[in-house]
Amino acid sequence: MNAAAGSPSVNAPIKVLVADDEALVRSGFKVLLDLEEDITVVGEASNGHEAVERTRAARPDVVLMDIRMPKLDGIQATAQITETRGLEQVRVLILTTYDTDDYVFDALQAGASGFLLKDAGPSELLHAVRVVAAGDALLAPRITRRLIRQFAARRQVDRAAEKRLAVLTEREREVLALVGQGLSNHEIGNELFLSPATARTHVSRAMAKLGARDRAQLVVIAYQTGLVSPGP
Repeated sequence: MNAAAGSPSVNAPIKVLVADDEALVRSGFKVLLDLEEDITVVGEASNGHEAVERTRAARPDVVLMDIRMPKLDGIQATAQITETRGLEQVRVLILTTYDTDDYVFDALQAGASGFLLKDAGPSELLHAVRVVAAGDALLAPRITRRLIRQFAARRQVDRAAEKRLAVLTEREREVLALVGQGLSNHEIGNELFLSPATARTHVSRAMAKLGARDRAQLVVIAYQTGLVSPGP
């Protein structure tokens, strides 16, 4: 994806803001990220209010956002960031603890582009930052699909939202359903006998028609409309 589409340019480092109420966690992330030539930490925040304010000031490409923070939690901070004019290209990567955070689906609805377990290894963290900065949603890993299914199962389908799907072609509905199941463009292509490039085109068109800011929002819509049913 080129810079005009919202991702960092090839030569510019990925700008990251770290938001966590634990100073030791912030320091650890900062040290690790700053060691990479293509990543730089442009700010830190110890609560949700600071995260919003410093995101507005620093305009990072990615915000590493803890869910549980004082003054303003990570979900509310994510919503404020994604709804702020001029911050449309900022991507929020939620830090979560599997089996303890009950807010994963809420974070998706607030505009988060993906999730990272707080006990993730260094390579996982770096991969997550690069994936989200490139404009993709971090939804492919098996554990993330399990999280989405677990928490989506607690939500009732919004039947009125089904009308939103009327703008899609039948092929785009098929693609949206597969996106909702966590499939990549390559996997969607294999499922529908399409090239990955064609699958990506259908995904992009569905995003444009539905007003979704990224792939993660397509997952939310797929569940809200009942196009995808949560797994057991």
